[in-house]
Amino acid sequence: MSIKIKKYSVLVSILLILGSCGKFSKLQKTGTTEQKLEAAMNYYRKADYYKAGLLFEEILPLLNGKPEAETATFYNAYCQYHQGLYSMSQYMFKNFYDTYARSDYAQEALYMYTYSLYKDSPISSLDQSSTLSAIGAMQDFVNTYPESLFSAEATKLILELREKLEKKAYEKVILYYKTSEGDIRNFKSSVVAISNFQREFPDSKYNEELLYLKVDAEYKYGMNSFFEKQKDRFQEAVTFYQEFVDKYPTSKFIKNAEKIYDESVKELARINKVEKEIEVAKAADKAAKLTTPTGNN
Repeated sequence: MSIKIKKYSVLVSILLILGSCGKFSKLQKTGTTEQKLEAAMNYYRKADYYKAGLLFEEILPLLNGKPEAETATFYNAYCQYHQGLYSMSQYMFKNFYDTYARSDYAQEALYMYTYSLYKDSPISSLDQSSTLSAIGAMQDFVNTYPESLFSAEATKLILELREKLEKKAYEKVILYYKTSEGDIRNFKSSVVAISNFQREFPDSKYNEELLYLKVDAEYKYGMNSFFEKQKDRFQEAVTFYQEFVDKYPTSKFIKNAEKIYDESVKELARINKVEKEIEVAKAADKAAKLTTPTGNN
Protein backbone atom coordinates (compact mmCIF):
# COMPACT_ATOMS: atom_id res chain seq x y z
CA MET A 1 0.00 0.00 0.00
CA SER A 2 1.40 3.40 -0.99
CA ILE A 3 1.96 6.24 1.46
CA LYS A 4 -0.79 8.29 -0.23
CA ILE A 5 -3.33 5.47 0.15
CA LYS A 6 -2.33 5.00 3.80
CA LYS A 7 -2.79 8.70 4.50
CA TYR A 8 -6.15 8.62 2.69
CA SER A 9 -7.31 5.62 4.79
CA VAL A 10 -6.29 7.34 8.02
CA LEU A 11 -8.12 10.53 6.96
CA VAL A 12 -11.27 8.61 6.10
CA SER A 13 -11.15 6.85 9.48
CA ILE A 14 -10.78 10.17 11.30
CA LEU A 15 -13.69 11.68 9.37
CA LEU A 16 -15.87 8.67 10.14
CA ILE A 17 -15.03 8.91 13.84
CA LEU A 18 -15.73 12.64 13.89
CA GLY A 19 -18.97 12.09 12.01
CA SER A 20 -19.99 9.38 14.44
CA CYS A 21 -19.15 11.56 17.45
CA GLY A 22 -21.09 14.45 15.91
CA LYS A 23 -24.08 12.23 15.31
CA PHE A 24 -23.98 10.91 18.86
CA SER A 25 -23.62 14.41 20.31
CA LYS A 26 -26.57 15.61 18.26
CA LEU A 27 -28.64 12.65 19.45
CA GLN A 28 -27.84 13.52 23.04
CA LYS A 29 -28.88 17.14 22.56
CA THR A 30 -31.95 16.84 20.38
CA GLY A 31 -33.04 13.20 20.31
CA THR A 32 -36.34 12.11 21.86
CA THR A 33 -36.50 9.57 24.65
CA GLU A 34 -37.69 6.94 22.19
CA GLN A 35 -34.86 7.71 19.76
CA LYS A 36 -32.27 7.54 22.52
CA LEU A 37 -33.65 4.22 23.79
CA GLU A 38 -33.52 2.73 20.29
CA ALA A 39 -30.01 4.09 19.74
CA ALA A 40 -28.86 2.80 23.13
CA MET A 41 -30.02 -0.71 22.24
CA ASN A 42 -28.29 -0.49 18.86
CA TYR A 43 -25.04 0.65 20.47
CA TYR A 44 -25.39 -2.21 22.95
CA ARG A 45 -25.80 -4.78 20.15
CA LYS A 46 -22.66 -3.35 18.51
CA ALA A 47 -20.81 -3.75 21.85
CA ASP A 48 -20.34 0.01 22.20
CA TYR A 49 -21.20 -0.19 25.89
CA TYR A 50 -19.87 3.25 26.74
CA LYS A 51 -22.25 5.14 24.44
CA ALA A 52 -25.10 2.78 25.24
CA GLY A 53 -24.57 3.37 28.94
CA LEU A 54 -24.50 7.15 28.51
CA LEU A 55 -27.84 7.07 26.71
CA PHE A 56 -29.42 4.70 29.21
CA GLU A 57 -28.34 6.99 32.05
CA GLU A 58 -29.91 9.98 30.29
CA ILE A 59 -33.28 8.42 29.62
CA LEU A 60 -33.83 6.31 32.74
CA PRO A 61 -35.21 9.22 34.82
CA LEU A 62 -37.60 9.97 31.93
CA LEU A 63 -38.77 6.34 31.77
CA ASN A 64 -39.72 6.16 35.43
CA GLY A 65 -43.02 4.28 35.73
CA LYS A 66 -43.01 3.19 32.09
CA PRO A 67 -42.61 -0.43 30.86
CA GLU A 68 -39.42 0.49 28.98
CA ALA A 69 -37.68 1.35 32.25
CA GLU A 70 -37.26 -2.35 33.08
CA THR A 71 -35.37 -3.14 29.88
CA ALA A 72 -33.26 0.03 30.04
CA THR A 73 -32.30 -0.62 33.67
CA PHE A 74 -31.33 -4.22 32.93
CA TYR A 75 -29.16 -3.41 29.92
CA ASN A 76 -27.60 -0.42 31.62
CA ALA A 77 -26.34 -2.77 34.33
CA TYR A 78 -24.82 -4.94 31.62
CA CYS A 79 -23.16 -1.87 30.09
CA GLN A 80 -21.31 -1.28 33.37
CA TYR A 81 -20.40 -4.95 33.61
CA HIS A 82 -18.99 -5.12 30.08
CA GLN A 83 -16.84 -2.06 30.79
CA GLY A 84 -15.34 -3.79 33.82
CA LEU A 85 -17.09 -1.47 36.28
CA TYR A 86 -17.98 -4.33 38.59
CA SER A 87 -18.73 -2.27 41.69
CA MET A 88 -21.30 -0.33 39.68
CA SER A 89 -22.74 -3.38 37.90
CA GLN A 90 -23.22 -5.32 41.13
CA TYR A 91 -25.15 -2.39 42.56
CA MET A 92 -27.27 -2.01 39.42
CA PHE A 93 -28.07 -5.71 39.04
CA LYS A 94 -29.06 -5.96 42.71
CA ASN A 95 -31.17 -2.81 42.41
CA PHE A 96 -32.87 -4.28 39.34
CA TYR A 97 -33.67 -7.51 41.18
CA ASP A 98 -35.07 -5.63 44.17
CA THR A 99 -37.14 -3.36 41.94
CA TYR A 100 -38.34 -5.91 39.37
CA ALA A 101 -38.50 -9.14 41.37
CA ARG A 102 -41.19 -10.56 39.05
CA SER A 103 -39.35 -9.70 35.84
CA ASP A 104 -38.28 -12.38 33.39
CA TYR A 105 -34.79 -10.92 33.86
CA ALA A 106 -34.89 -11.10 37.68
CA GLN A 107 -33.11 -14.42 38.10
CA GLU A 108 -30.38 -13.49 35.63
CA ALA A 109 -29.95 -10.10 37.29
CA LEU A 110 -29.48 -11.69 40.70
CA TYR A 111 -26.91 -14.08 39.28
CA MET A 112 -25.08 -11.24 37.53
CA TYR A 113 -25.04 -9.36 40.83
CA THR A 114 -23.20 -12.32 42.38
CA TYR A 115 -20.99 -12.69 39.30
CA SER A 116 -20.02 -9.01 39.49
CA LEU A 117 -19.00 -9.61 43.10
CA TYR A 118 -16.96 -12.57 41.88
CA LYS A 119 -15.24 -10.45 39.21
CA ASP A 120 -14.50 -7.80 41.83
CA SER A 121 -12.75 -10.30 44.10
CA PRO A 122 -9.02 -9.45 44.37
CA ILE A 123 -5.96 -11.70 44.20
CA SER A 124 -5.31 -13.88 47.25
CA SER A 125 -2.62 -11.63 48.72
CA LEU A 126 -5.09 -8.76 49.20
CA ASP A 127 -7.98 -8.31 51.63
CA GLN A 128 -10.68 -10.90 50.92
CA SER A 129 -13.77 -9.15 52.32
CA SER A 130 -15.32 -8.91 48.85
CA THR A 131 -14.55 -12.59 48.26
CA LEU A 132 -16.53 -13.50 51.37
CA SER A 133 -19.38 -11.30 50.14
CA ALA A 134 -19.31 -13.04 46.76
CA ILE A 135 -19.41 -16.49 48.34
CA GLY A 136 -22.32 -15.52 50.58
CA ALA A 137 -24.27 -13.98 47.71
CA MET A 138 -23.67 -16.95 45.41
CA GLN A 139 -24.70 -19.42 48.09
CA ASP A 140 -27.89 -17.42 48.66
CA PHE A 141 -28.56 -17.53 44.91
CA VAL A 142 -28.11 -21.32 44.79
CA ASN A 143 -30.39 -21.72 47.80
CA THR A 144 -33.04 -19.44 46.25
CA TYR A 145 -32.85 -20.90 42.72
CA PRO A 146 -31.51 -24.46 43.06
CA GLU A 147 -32.97 -25.45 39.67
CA SER A 148 -31.60 -22.42 37.83
CA LEU A 149 -29.36 -22.84 34.81
CA PHE A 150 -26.94 -20.52 36.63
CA SER A 151 -26.78 -22.60 39.83
CA ALA A 152 -24.22 -25.11 38.57
CA GLU A 153 -21.89 -22.32 37.48
CA ALA A 154 -22.44 -20.49 40.77
CA THR A 155 -21.49 -23.64 42.69
CA LYS A 156 -18.26 -23.94 40.68
CA LEU A 157 -17.43 -20.30 41.37
CA ILE A 158 -18.04 -20.77 45.10
CA LEU A 159 -15.43 -23.54 45.10
CA GLU A 160 -13.03 -21.33 43.17
CA LEU A 161 -13.49 -18.47 45.64
CA ARG A 162 -13.04 -20.80 48.59
CA GLU A 163 -9.75 -21.93 47.06
CA LYS A 164 -8.70 -18.29 47.02
CA LEU A 165 -9.57 -17.95 50.72
CA GLU A 166 -7.70 -21.18 51.35
CA LYS A 167 -4.61 -19.82 49.63
CA LYS A 168 -4.90 -16.56 51.57
CA ALA A 169 -5.07 -18.46 54.87
CA TYR A 170 -2.11 -20.62 53.82
CA GLU A 171 -0.03 -17.56 52.94
CA LYS A 172 -0.87 -16.03 56.33
CA VAL A 173 0.41 -19.14 58.13
CA ILE A 174 3.61 -19.19 56.07
CA LEU A 175 4.20 -15.51 56.83
CA TYR A 176 3.86 -16.14 60.57
CA TYR A 177 6.23 -19.07 60.32
CA LYS A 178 8.86 -17.25 58.27
CA THR A 179 8.90 -14.25 60.62
CA SER A 180 9.01 -16.34 63.81
CA GLU A 181 12.80 -16.20 64.12
CA GLY A 182 12.50 -12.45 64.59
CA ASP A 183 9.50 -12.64 66.93
CA ILE A 184 8.99 -15.87 68.88
CA ARG A 185 5.34 -14.98 69.47
CA ASN A 186 4.79 -15.77 65.80
CA PHE A 187 5.61 -19.43 66.52
CA LYS A 188 2.48 -19.54 68.65
CA SER A 189 0.59 -17.50 66.05
CA SER A 190 1.62 -20.09 63.45
CA VAL A 191 0.26 -22.93 65.55
CA VAL A 192 -3.04 -21.13 66.17
CA ALA A 193 -3.39 -20.17 62.50
CA ILE A 194 -2.70 -23.76 61.40
CA SER A 195 -5.32 -25.12 63.81
CA ASN A 196 -7.84 -22.63 62.43
CA PHE A 197 -6.86 -23.59 58.89
CA GLN A 198 -7.37 -27.29 59.62
CA ARG A 199 -10.87 -26.63 60.93
CA GLU A 200 -11.87 -24.42 58.01
CA PHE A 201 -10.19 -26.42 55.23
CA PRO A 202 -10.04 -30.06 56.44
CA ASP A 203 -9.47 -31.42 52.93
CA SER A 204 -6.89 -28.86 51.81
CA LYS A 205 -3.85 -29.90 49.81
CA TYR A 206 -1.79 -27.70 52.14
CA ASN A 207 -2.63 -29.61 55.34
CA GLU A 208 0.27 -32.07 55.11
CA GLU A 209 2.87 -29.31 54.96
CA LEU A 210 1.10 -27.17 57.56
CA LEU A 211 0.74 -29.98 60.07
CA TYR A 212 4.48 -30.60 59.80
CA LEU A 213 5.13 -26.88 60.32
CA LYS A 214 2.84 -27.04 63.34
CA VAL A 215 5.13 -29.66 64.89
CA ASP A 216 8.21 -27.61 64.05
CA ALA A 217 6.75 -24.29 65.23
CA GLU A 218 5.63 -25.70 68.58
CA TYR A 219 9.06 -27.29 69.15
CA LYS A 220 10.87 -24.04 68.34
CA TYR A 221 8.41 -22.15 70.52
CA GLY A 222 9.37 -24.45 73.37
CA MET A 223 13.08 -24.00 72.69
CA ASN A 224 12.70 -20.23 72.94
CA SER A 225 10.50 -20.27 76.05
CA PHE A 226 11.25 -19.83 79.75
CA PHE A 227 11.89 -23.06 81.61
CA GLU A 228 8.52 -23.13 83.38
CA LYS A 229 6.72 -23.00 80.00
CA GLN A 230 8.86 -25.50 78.13
CA LYS A 231 7.37 -28.76 79.38
CA ASP A 232 3.86 -28.02 78.11
CA ARG A 233 5.18 -26.81 74.75
CA PHE A 234 7.42 -29.80 74.11
CA GLN A 235 4.56 -32.07 75.08
CA GLU A 236 2.38 -30.25 72.56
CA ALA A 237 5.06 -30.79 69.90
CA VAL A 238 4.98 -34.53 70.66
CA THR A 239 1.18 -34.54 70.41
CA PHE A 240 1.27 -32.70 67.07
CA TYR A 241 3.89 -35.16 65.81
CA GLN A 242 1.67 -38.10 66.69
CA GLU A 243 -1.22 -36.45 64.85
CA PHE A 244 1.02 -35.82 61.85
CA VAL A 245 2.48 -39.33 61.62
CA ASP A 246 -0.96 -40.92 62.04
CA LYS A 247 -2.38 -38.87 59.20
CA TYR A 248 0.64 -38.76 56.86
CA PRO A 249 2.79 -41.84 57.59
CA THR A 250 4.54 -41.66 54.20
CA SER A 251 4.95 -37.88 54.07
CA LYS A 252 8.06 -36.35 52.55
CA PHE A 253 8.38 -34.41 55.82
CA ILE A 254 8.36 -37.54 58.00
CA LYS A 255 12.14 -37.72 58.60
CA ASN A 256 12.35 -34.10 59.71
CA ALA A 257 9.29 -34.59 61.88
CA GLU A 258 10.90 -37.63 63.54
CA LYS A 259 14.00 -35.58 64.37
CA ILE A 260 11.84 -32.92 65.98
CA TYR A 261 10.00 -35.61 67.91
CA ASP A 262 13.26 -37.13 69.15
CA GLU A 263 14.54 -33.71 70.24
CA SER A 264 11.25 -32.94 71.98
CA VAL A 265 11.43 -36.24 73.91
CA LYS A 266 15.01 -35.46 74.93
CA GLU A 267 13.98 -32.01 76.12
CA LEU A 268 11.12 -33.50 78.14
CA ALA A 269 13.55 -35.97 79.75
CA ARG A 270 15.92 -33.11 80.56
CA ILE A 271 13.09 -31.07 82.09
CA ASN A 272 11.85 -34.04 84.15
CA LYS A 273 15.40 -34.57 85.44
CA VAL A 274 15.76 -30.91 86.41
CA GLU A 275 12.34 -30.95 88.09
CA LYS A 276 13.33 -33.99 90.14
CA GLU A 277 16.61 -32.37 91.11
CA ILE A 278 14.69 -29.29 92.22
CA GLU A 279 12.30 -31.45 94.25
CA VAL A 280 15.20 -33.29 95.91
CA ALA A 281 16.91 -29.99 96.69
CA LYS A 282 13.73 -28.59 98.17
CA ALA A 283 13.17 -31.71 100.26
CA ALA A 284 16.75 -31.57 101.54
CA ASP A 285 16.41 -27.91 102.38
CA LYS A 286 13.17 -28.57 104.23
CA ALA A 287 14.72 -31.46 106.17
CA ALA A 288 17.71 -29.32 107.09
CA LYS A 289 15.46 -26.66 108.48
CA LEU A 290 13.55 -29.20 110.59
CA THR A 291 16.71 -30.66 112.14
CA THR A 292 18.40 -27.36 112.86
CA PRO A 293 18.09 -26.49 116.65
CA THR A 294 16.50 -23.15 117.48
CA GLY A 295 17.87 -22.60 121.00
CA ASN A 296 18.51 -19.28 122.71
CA ASN A 297 21.93 -17.65 122.62
